[in-house]
Amino acid sequence: MTRLIVDATLPSILPAQIQPVELCDAQGRVLGRYIPSLNPSEYNLEPQISKEEALRRKQSKEKSYTSAEVLAHLEKL
Repeated sequence: MTRLIVDATLPSILPAQIQPVELCDAQGRVLGRYIPSLNPSEYNLEPQISKEEALRRKQSKEKSYTSAEVLAHLEKL
């Protein structure tokens, strides 16, 4: 977890945080934790493959696995 020293610059630093951070005093003592409130509309959540690649995968004859099958396999490891 990221640690931040609480001082006058804090209000300008917090909005840029996308993961939880620890807030510490100048001696490094943890004062608390800040968990940012994120707005999903501010991020590109579109698939990172092209429509053509998605279609190719859908039409492929290669073996595919459901999420449940993958999780079941991982649990066996």
